[in-house]
Amino acid sequence: MNKLLIIPALITFIQTASAQSDSMISGEMKNYIGYGAIISMLLLFVVVFLVLLRAFKTMARVILRLQGYTHAEITAAMEPVKKEKKTKKEDVWIKLLSLKPMSEEKSILIEHDYDGIQELDNPTPAWFMWHFYGTIAFGLCYMLIYHVFGVGQLQYDEYKTELAQADIAKKIYLSKAANRVDETTVKLVSDAATLTSGKAIFTQNCTACHGANGEGSVGPNLTDEYWLHGHKINDLFKTIKYGIAAKGMPTWEKQLSPKQISDVSNYVESLKGSKPANPKAPQGDKEVQTDNKLASK
Repeated sequence: MNKLLIIPALITFIQTASAQSDSMISGEMKNYIGYGAIISMLLLFVVVFLVLLRAFKTMARVILRLQGYTHAEITAAMEPVKKEKKTKKEDVWIKLLSLKPMSEEKSILIEHDYDGIQELDNPTPAWFMWHFYGTIAFGLCYMLIYHVFGVGQLQYDEYKTELAQADIAKKIYLSKAANRVDETTVKLVSDAATLTSGKAIFTQNCTACHGANGEGSVGPNLTDEYWLHGHKINDLFKTIKYGIAAKGMPTWEKQLSPKQISDVSNYVESLKGSKPANPKAPQGDKEVQTDNKLASK
């Protein structure tokens, strides 16, 4: 009891000393000292309670012995034997693994032994058997779906389907990418599809001024080596797209898509040297040979 009284006095002394010498002990250190003292008191209380409990048990044993009880009776009264009970978890585990309780294991004991070691004839767990039967059912369903009725696609069929889907996605991408072309990115090409598309656009929109074969009418001849606004594919694209208002060339930016302008520009390039009947007299500057070659054949 005296020790218990000493601890509060010690805490009070520490607080008083720390108050008198603030320069020596910081506020954080004061907190640590206070926490340490509180924890020490709690531990001391726990130890005291354990000692008192032990003392009460010893006193009870002495009193019972003085009253004539035997050692066995005292032990039975002070420390009753706890009956072992199966928990619900143990029951679930036994059922899940299809095991027998310890009391019934003799009924499944295998007669033979090896070096004094015997085995139990436990059945295969139910969960394992259900999984096994499930794999059989899965295999049958797989065979019927993929190999008998052909409902599902095998690997090679899936590969062909994915290639077809990729081809469609590629065409969609290229169609969108083609309309992003402008006078700085247009390329000189000569594939049949581009020239056929360009000819159709030219026939529908350009023959009134440039003639059916590009020989020239109101507009200049497009088959010779003379050009008013440049002969390169970029120059043609720009002229068709924005037009030349001073020369009566309309702008086609709103009527034709970038892909269509590119196609008709390449078609006009393909007319060079075609020598149509009744060509219009040359206009503009003669084309200078450069390294502007076809991008594709």
